[in-house]
Amino acid sequence: MKLAAISVDLDEIPNYYAIHGLSPPAAVEALVYDLAVPRLVDEAALGGYPLTLFAVGADLARAASGEALARAVGAGHEIANHSLDHRYDLTRLPRAEIVRQIDLGAAAIEGAVGRRPRGFRAPGYTITDQVFDVLAELEVGYDSSVFPCPSYWAAKAAAVGMIRARGRVSHSVVDTPRVLTAPIRPYRVGRPYHARGGGLLELPIQVTPTLRLPVIGTSLTLGGPFVARRLVGACVSEPLVNLELHGIDLLDAADGLEALSPHQPDVRVPLARKRASLRSAVDVLRRAGYTFVTLEEAAEALRAAA
Repeated sequence: MKLAAISVDLDEIPNYYAIHGLSPPAAVEALVYDLAVPRLVDEAALGGYPLTLFAVGADLARAASGEALARAVGAGHEIANHSLDHRYDLTRLPRAEIVRQIDLGAAAIEGAVGRRPRGFRAPGYTITDQVFDVLAELEVGYDSSVFPCPSYWAAKAAAVGMIRARGRVSHSVVDTPRVLTAPIRPYRVGRPYHARGGGLLELPIQVTPTLRLPVIGTSLTLGGPFVARRLVGACVSEPLVNLELHGIDLLDAADGLEALSPHQPDVRVPLARKRASLRSAVDVLRRAGYTFVTLEEAAEALRAAA
């Protein structure tokens, strides 16, 4: 069984301004739903694969954003839960608020597309045992938040420190380094969550098997098609390749992000090059014999195989 899933976190652009401790202009509030989602759906149609779209519930109060998700469902894509408000500090909130963020995020998605999501991904990939307890309580089908990537962890910690040194406060939260010991293949979480156990099924964010390099949209688009092929090619021995993107991976500065581009290097990559990188990654997986599925389908297949 060789499965590949392409998932996309639909973080709207104000979240990126929050990472950098900046105030966003109103004009960027819905660029992901208005521009990136249609581009992603078109790419998926051309490539013949389904997407798993992780939606932030509060964004769906805007009717056009909910309608974009409903059209995606009609095209065969899965919608999963990325919380209600995309609070980067989700893990630091009181338990009752964690429940509210996850439950109401799912309810907003159900209201938009008519089906309660089965999957969850934590904002910023940051998760804890308490969040896993809440997910189990709410009968979530699978999680895909754990990112055991040393280079990503170090880069994030350095970026947050640099933003602080410049006198701004980043909303981003650096996870415990213990996450770097987590399995890189799907597993049932134990306690602590980065150990194997009998709990919820975890589908980790993809890293390369040996060096644990990040195989995500940011690294593929910054590196270009050649690097995309090499990173994904390093993973073709894996039973599941869980390639995670963000909506911003199909946006560039010309989409109204000129003010963000000095702070966000991937925004400076032209859209055509980003598309080429994604297509290169998909081509490597297809040539290696992978079947493309949603994350929900991957979870079901893994349970059946177990």
